[in-house]
Amino acid sequence: MKTIAKKEKEKKTISLMIKLYCKGKHRQKELCKDCLALENYAHKRIDLCPFMENKSFCSNCKIHCYEEKMRIKIKEVMRYSGPRMLLYDPLMALDHLISSFRERKKNQ
Repeated sequence: MKTIAKKEKEKKTISLMIKLYCKGKHRQKELCKDCLALENYAHKRIDLCPFMENKSFCSNCKIHCYEEKMRIKIKEVMRYSGPRMLLYDPLMALDHLISSFRERKKNQ
Protein backbone atom coordinates (compact mmCIF):
# COMPACT_ATOMS: atom_id res chain seq x y z
CA MET A 1 0.00 0.00 0.00
CA LYS A 2 1.32 3.44 -0.86
CA THR A 3 2.34 5.65 2.03
CA ILE A 4 -0.26 8.33 1.28
CA ALA A 5 -3.10 5.80 1.15
CA LYS A 6 -1.79 4.20 4.34
CA LYS A 7 -1.73 7.56 6.12
CA GLU A 8 -5.29 8.32 5.04
CA LYS A 9 -6.48 4.91 6.18
CA GLU A 10 -4.84 5.40 9.59
CA LYS A 11 -6.33 8.90 9.89
CA LYS A 12 -9.79 7.55 9.06
CA THR A 13 -9.42 4.83 11.69
CA ILE A 14 -8.25 7.17 14.46
CA SER A 15 -10.94 9.72 13.57
CA LEU A 16 -13.66 7.08 13.92
CA MET A 17 -12.23 5.96 17.26
CA ILE A 18 -12.14 9.52 18.60
CA LYS A 19 -15.68 10.18 17.31
CA LEU A 20 -17.01 7.06 19.06
CA TYR A 21 -15.20 8.01 22.26
CA CYS A 22 -16.48 11.60 22.28
CA LYS A 23 -20.03 10.52 21.46
CA GLY A 24 -20.02 7.92 24.24
CA LYS A 25 -18.10 9.75 26.94
CA HIS A 26 -18.91 13.40 26.33
CA ARG A 27 -22.38 12.92 24.82
CA GLN A 28 -21.51 15.21 21.88
CA LYS A 29 -22.79 14.87 18.31
CA GLU A 30 -19.76 16.79 17.06
CA LEU A 31 -16.29 16.47 18.53
CA CYS A 32 -15.76 18.52 21.66
CA LYS A 33 -12.81 20.89 21.91
CA ASP A 34 -10.53 18.35 23.62
CA CYS A 35 -11.35 15.50 21.25
CA LEU A 36 -10.91 17.75 18.23
CA ALA A 37 -7.48 18.76 19.56
CA LEU A 38 -6.60 15.09 20.03
CA GLU A 39 -7.72 14.25 16.50
CA ASN A 40 -5.68 17.13 15.04
CA TYR A 41 -2.66 16.04 17.07
CA ALA A 42 -3.00 12.41 15.94
CA HIS A 43 -3.34 13.45 12.29
CA LYS A 44 -0.24 15.63 12.58
CA ARG A 45 1.72 12.72 14.09
CA ILE A 46 0.56 10.46 11.26
CA ASP A 47 1.57 13.04 8.64
CA LEU A 48 5.04 13.40 10.17
CA CYS A 49 5.67 9.68 10.74
CA PRO A 50 9.00 8.63 9.20
CA PHE A 51 8.17 4.91 9.54
CA MET A 52 4.72 4.87 7.91
CA GLU A 53 5.83 2.74 4.98
CA ASN A 54 7.14 -0.04 7.26
CA LYS A 55 4.57 -0.19 10.07
CA SER A 56 0.87 -0.74 10.38
CA PHE A 57 -0.15 1.31 13.42
CA CYS A 58 1.47 3.50 16.07
CA SER A 59 0.89 0.85 18.71
CA ASN A 60 3.25 -1.43 16.79
CA CYS A 61 6.01 1.16 16.41
CA LYS A 62 9.34 0.88 18.19
CA ILE A 63 9.37 4.58 19.02
CA HIS A 64 6.48 6.66 20.26
CA CYS A 65 6.28 10.21 18.95
CA TYR A 66 3.22 11.17 21.01
CA GLU A 67 3.91 13.30 24.04
CA GLU A 68 3.07 11.51 27.32
CA LYS A 69 -0.25 13.27 27.97
CA MET A 70 -1.53 12.60 24.46
CA ARG A 71 -0.32 8.99 24.49
CA ILE A 72 -2.31 8.35 27.67
CA LYS A 73 -5.40 9.97 26.14
CA ILE A 74 -5.16 8.08 22.83
CA LYS A 75 -4.81 4.77 24.70
CA GLU A 76 -7.96 5.61 26.66
CA VAL A 77 -9.77 6.40 23.39
CA MET A 78 -8.61 3.14 21.80
CA ARG A 79 -9.59 1.02 24.81
CA TYR A 80 -13.08 2.50 24.74
CA SER A 81 -13.58 2.61 20.97
CA GLY A 82 -11.88 -0.58 19.83
CA PRO A 83 -14.68 -2.97 20.78
CA ARG A 84 -17.36 -0.52 19.62
CA MET A 85 -15.83 -0.24 16.16
CA LEU A 86 -17.20 -3.71 15.45
CA LEU A 87 -20.71 -2.24 15.60
CA TYR A 88 -20.06 1.00 13.70
CA ASP A 89 -17.63 -0.16 11.00
CA PRO A 90 -17.03 -3.92 11.19
CA LEU A 91 -14.89 -4.04 8.05
CA MET A 92 -12.55 -1.32 9.30
CA ALA A 93 -12.36 -2.99 12.72
CA LEU A 94 -11.56 -6.37 11.21
CA ASP A 95 -8.95 -4.89 8.88
CA HIS A 96 -7.39 -3.04 11.81
CA LEU A 97 -7.22 -6.22 13.91
CA ILE A 98 -5.72 -8.30 11.10
CA SER A 99 -3.14 -5.64 10.24
CA SER A 100 -2.13 -5.24 13.89
CA PHE A 101 -1.83 -9.00 14.37
CA ARG A 102 0.31 -9.39 11.24
CA GLU A 103 2.58 -6.54 12.26
CA ARG A 104 3.10 -7.91 15.78
CA LYS A 105 3.82 -11.37 14.41
CA LYS A 106 6.31 -9.94 11.91
CA ASN A 107 8.13 -8.02 14.68
CA GLN A 108 8.53 -11.06 16.98
